[in-house]
Amino acid sequence: MHTKYNETLKTLGSLAGRLITTLYSHNRPIFHFQEAAEILGGRAPTSKVITQLINNGIATRLKSGTFRLVPFELGFEKEYLGNPYLVARELIVGSHKEHTERYYLSHGSAFDLHQMVTQPQFIVYVSSTRMLRSRTIQGTEFRFVRCKKNDLFGITELWIDKNEKAFVSDLERTLLDGLKQPDYCGGFSEVAKGFSIKQSEIDPQKMIDYAKKLRVGAVNRRLGYLMELYNIGSRIHWEFLQTTLTSTYQLLDPALPAEGRHMAKWRVRLNIPEEELIALRGT
Repeated sequence: MHTKYNETLKTLGSLAGRLITTLYSHNRPIFHFQEAAEILGGRAPTSKVITQLINNGIATRLKSGTFRLVPFELGFEKEYLGNPYLVARELIVGSHKEHTERYYLSHGSAFDLHQMVTQPQFIVYVSSTRMLRSRTIQGTEFRFVRCKKNDLFGITELWIDKNEKAFVSDLERTLLDGLKQPDYCGGFSEVAKGFSIKQSEIDPQKMIDYAKKLRVGAVNRRLGYLMELYNIGSRIHWEFLQTTLTSTYQLLDPALPAEGRHMAKWRVRLNIPEEELIALRGT
């Protein structure tokens, strides 16, 4: 396969070989048109070379101006995506390096990267200050969630493959985003399962500090309820969260009908049976 790959490159000429060699030496299997133009010294030759690479199955177009080299061991695969989290990073950052710290992999994707999911993930979630439309690339949906600049906190870097890192919400922020928008994480039960799975790893004070920054009443209610239910933190943490609550009630699961008993302590309506959430401890 390697020999056939090299033979194909020879037929495309020295510019194609230079581009591919340089991109791999810089660890840039996903690249942008501007990067390629800087390597090849102009837009016209770059456009021609990239078209040749795509037509020969050596590269795929992810979106306008963003491309991915196909590993030679896969042959000439014209529909190759690769690591979706790496693709997501490049979609949001683009060739504008100033955006590097203005995004993070979030919600269901962060749940996956923190090993809190038991179901396959078909949507990649990215939170960013930039407004971008969702798109589907080779069967994978990339959904961009608008995030206020002041809400860019609780972010860490994680390895997403053996060579690459990306910004991801840390454990506590991931769980809070799940409480705010559980439908982006597979539903409230999946978020509760995350609390149960990571019970011993959660920093309760960090969780509360983050909740204070977010200032979302529904999040505080759901957080207090789950922390007490799963015995995360101590009474001091739970009592503080109680002081942040107003008299209005919020649904525990915003996606389910408004039914079930009202719980005055946390100002939530338990529209999920508590026994169901307790049973998650054993899953």
